[in-house]
Parts: sequence; C-alpha cells; structure tokens
Amino acid sequence: MPGEIIPPTCPVPQEPDYSGVTMVEMNPEPLPADYLQAMQLANVEAQRRLGEHMLLSWYDRDRDFESPQHASECHVNSAVPGYVDYGLYHGATLKIDIGQGRFVFFYLGMDL
Repeated sequence: MPGEIIPPTCPVPQEPDYSGVTMVEMNPEPLPADYLQAMQLANVEAQRRLGEHMLLSWYDRDRDFESPQHASECHVNSAVPGYVDYGLYHGATLKIDIGQGRFVFFYLGMDL
C-alpha cells in the first residue's frame, strides 16, 4: 500500500566466509585426552602446512572455553562464534578441527 511503513528486517544469519582458508579435519585415534594434546597435534599440522605460523584463536568444547576470552559475548545472537570471527578477521589461512568441533584452531602463516 502506498505510504505504508515497512518495519526493518533482521539480517539472516550467514555462515562465515572461509574463502582463502585451508580447512583440515583431524580425527586421530586415540582422540586427544585434553586441549593441550589437541594443541600439540594442531601445531604440528600447522608447522607442516604453513611453516612459521601464529595461533590466532581457538575453541575447547570440553571446557566451553575460547581464546580470545569472551570473544563470543559480542556474538550472542550471531551464527558465527566469536573465536571464528576473530580468527577470520585477523587473517587466518588455516583452520584445524580436531574431533568434529571438539577442538578448533585458527592459524596465520608468517611470511618471513
């Protein structure tokens, strides 16, 4: 109807843009006992794929803990967890997922 005011709509949540990010799924046997073992596995894989690298962000589902801490607080109603957004926004080129989301690590290769 002419002159009708249409209320704004909320944007539809979208999946993160992983273009330019190598995605690695790891399901080692036996599975890592904890975050520290998972991080060791991920660091070895990151070294193999990237050489010199920097860990940007990560998630430990066992403890429901992420780094940077509280990154998801700003993403409460978002489809993208804070640690994912942080890693992607800061240039991650490698995502390593261990145990189907149990441990997730985002890395940036360092060009020397």
